Amino acid sequence: MYPALAIAEAIESVQPGTKLAFVGSVGGFERPLIAESGVQFERQYEVYAGPLHGVSPLRIVFSLLQIVIGTLQAVGLILSWRPQALLLTGGWVGLPVGLAAWLLRVPGMIYLPDIEPGLAIQVLRRLVRRVAITAPESARYFPAGQTVATGYPLRRDVMAASRDTAQAHFTLDPRRKTLLVFGGSRGARTINTALLDVLPALMARPDLQIIHVTGTLDWDDIDQRRKTMGALPHYHAFPYLHREMGLAFAAADLVLSRAGASILGEFPFFGLPAILVPYPYAWRYQKVNADFLAGHGAAIVMNDADMGRDLLCTIETLLDDPSRLAQMQTQAKALAQPDGARRAAEALMRLATGEG
Repeated sequence: MYPALAIAEAIESVQPGTKLAFVGSVGGFERPLIAESGVQFERQYEVYAGPLHGVSPLRIVFSLLQIVIGTLQAVGLILSWRPQALLLTGGWVGLPVGLAAWLLRVPGMIYLPDIEPGLAIQVLRRLVRRVAITAPESARYFPAGQTVATGYPLRRDVMAASRDTAQAHFTLDPRRKTLLVFGGSRGARTINTALLDVLPALMARPDLQIIHVTGTLDWDDIDQRRKTMGALPHYHAFPYLHREMGLAFAAADLVLSRAGASILGEFPFFGLPAILVPYPYAWRYQKVNADFLAGHGAAIVMNDADMGRDLLCTIETLLDDPSRLAQMQTQAKALAQPDGARRAAEALMRLATGEG
């Protein structure tokens, strides 16, 4: 969703007056994010879709039925809307829309946020003319000439965040280093647990403060556990941050997180050294993302199962080595592509005008 919204924002600048329509999944989570984004969509649609990978045979049959219905819905909405181009950002909801656009000869572009494409994008790339990629390393997964390297599309509110504003917003001490910890909107239980296990030792340091975005699933348990630790004036916990997430990045000196696609854009933009813990129970794309940043000297990769043993030592080793932190920061900044949203928007508009 966030790359899609960032590209939509950029289209408004690249080609003012362009009319945008959004297609999401039936019962999906998209509408609140669209409302909060401020992007103006002329219309919003929902179509049926379902997963085909990693589910039971019965679920596959049900998903295929949903995809057939969703494709018919998408054909109808494309015939009524008559779009000149289609942007897909992955996920199974893109399949019925991509199929309908392919049948009706509407040119399409996929944005691949991760380094390695998942199954949905491997299927969808056969239905589109272009694939926008975050890093040139992804081109090897696609036919020659199909990709355009744009960088990760960042939203305006993220890029506008400044360190001074962030420190004031979170009431941070500018003399202390800031560790940012998060695992996504719903959270990462093993990261949350590992952090709380070492929190007393970290909070005993006179040079550290923590912003901890716990995710919504674990918030109640974590809130109760932290209350048993007494006053922790330099530990700032939140269940979720939306528009403030850019401020959290701007405030941080070091980040501990999962390795979802957004790390490829957000961490380099802010020059953030990272300790990355790929989610171990899904397709390997998080491991590939983490290895990409680590291979460029911008991150350390830690196995989920090893956090209990290694987390405290790893954090303290980095905090106590300013030259290494500075080097990781430099390496991260070298990967930054702040105009990713504009590049993707321009590539999409070239398709819309018949130039792509």
